[in-house]
Amino acid sequence: MELCYGSGTQPAPKHCRMDARLQARPTALELFTPKLVTVFREGYGLTDLRADALAGLTVAIVALPLSMAIAIASGVGPERGLYTAIVGGFLVSLLGGSRVQIGGPAGAFIVVVAATVQRHGYDGLVLATLMAGAIMIVVGFFRLGAYIKYIPYPVTAGFTAGIAAIIFASQLKDLFGLELAHEPAEFIPKLAALWAAAATVRPGAVAIALGALILIVTLRRVRPHWPGFLIAIVLAAAAAAALGLDVATVGSRFGGIPSSLPSPSLPVFTFEKAHAVLPDALAIALLGSIESLLSAVVADGLTGRRHRSNCELVAQGVANAGSVMFGGICVTGTIARTATNIRAGARGPLAGIFHALYLLLFMAVAAPLVSYVPLAALGAVLAVVAWNMAEKDEFVALLKSSRGDAFVLLATFLLTLFVDLTTAIAVGVVTGSFLFLHRMAEAVEVEGGSLATEDVADNGGEAALPGALSGNVVVFRISGAFFFGATAGVSTILDRVGERPGVFILDFSAVPLIDSTGAKALHGFVHKLQRSGTKIYFSGARPAVQRTLMSAGLREPVVIYSDTIETAQAAARTT
Repeated sequence: MELCYGSGTQPAPKHCRMDARLQARPTALELFTPKLVTVFREGYGLTDLRADALAGLTVAIVALPLSMAIAIASGVGPERGLYTAIVGGFLVSLLGGSRVQIGGPAGAFIVVVAATVQRHGYDGLVLATLMAGAIMIVVGFFRLGAYIKYIPYPVTAGFTAGIAAIIFASQLKDLFGLELAHEPAEFIPKLAALWAAAATVRPGAVAIALGALILIVTLRRVRPHWPGFLIAIVLAAAAAAALGLDVATVGSRFGGIPSSLPSPSLPVFTFEKAHAVLPDALAIALLGSIESLLSAVVADGLTGRRHRSNCELVAQGVANAGSVMFGGICVTGTIARTATNIRAGARGPLAGIFHALYLLLFMAVAAPLVSYVPLAALGAVLAVVAWNMAEKDEFVALLKSSRGDAFVLLATFLLTLFVDLTTAIAVGVVTGSFLFLHRMAEAVEVEGGSLATEDVADNGGEAALPGALSGNVVVFRISGAFFFGATAGVSTILDRVGERPGVFILDFSAVPLIDSTGAKALHGFVHKLQRSGTKIYFSGARPAVQRTLMSAGLREPVVIYSDTIETAQAAARTT
């Protein structure tokens, strides 16, 4: 066996030095170093550049129609979706903590963006997104990104399914070519308004939407590597123009898109406006953090790499600020485009940068052609996105798993539909946390009883403890986290100790933690035993557990601490 140490003249073996570096905690500089820098440090050649250029082109082809569709569904012009993918996607890849993350507008933001624009206008959305970006930067620099993972899965599944349902409902107008003077943002009023406008259905729009849906689904099955969204959009535009169909297009509704990025600008800032959009900013920051880190985790699973969560949050914050300064909307990591990037062979963040540059080139060259794109075809694209977002199998599995998970899932889902996303996430997290605490409390076990029989048997029939202590020793063992949720149950069991024993030993060897509530409950129980003359021993307490117990007043000579039950028994024999 090779020893991992060196001498004054001979260093430790190389692999041992590498293990030491791996085990050392990363410095602040390492935590916030963009993955782009890391990739270049590792060595980046022409082969890697070609792979990233091809992957970026593949992702750009997917992102082009999707970015416009998401922007339109969010209540803004299609060009804002392209600005978001170009500027936001560029900054996410340039500064981010993931090698292959692709940033851009996401379907999950449609509900939040549409509601913010409706309440406060586009300037309000810009201010809310700037504030959200600042929040994400602060959260990242304070290294709080790891706490995002504590959001229960039923919560993310619930609000994702709710968002998917809202997205699908928001596309019904374009899918059927309905004419609405005003489309409500709320789910039930929206459905009622759509039903009332059923007589205005345009057969041409239905034909275009149905054809695009069939084509997208078919291509996904027979040619999964082809850009189904883009092919469906191009053919739908060609068919609508050739047949002269009466359908709404990007040009008829929005007047087309510009061929270049606008100059950066900021809205007028007032404290009253900032206060008004603060709830929206918090929702954008929370949802953006969840989506981007979830996408980064998915990317890690596909590549075997590991992202830097706090660096990624800082990059997302900067990207959100940059996006709205150039006329875009909210940015986040996008799971589908990131997965496409990986499958296309991306080697590093330059693929995401290429994706942004390709989109800028497409906009500069093909902007006049976008005017011919039917909105029904873009609605078909988002209908497929909503269907994929819903995670139907996981939703059904959670409903069947347990009543607690099903309740959290349905509460989050229904609140997303009928109230708002912020309330849904807050209620879901709180409910999920209480469910977890209940399960943890139920997992705490207390076992114990008299040791007199064991002591006599082990000593050939002679009493193990001298004098008045013989046959009067009680040992209890607590297993699990002894926190406020478990205090009532543990206290009830301990209080059932009948005649006060001569020696009481409480074993903490299986207790990973104890909080002040648990320690306070034990304090009262110990003083009851002490008044009856019982000697109390605490055995096997870990240093952190012992500190909490001592902070609650459970110190010697009230309580005697020992390493094991056996040492406590030995100490009791000598007293």
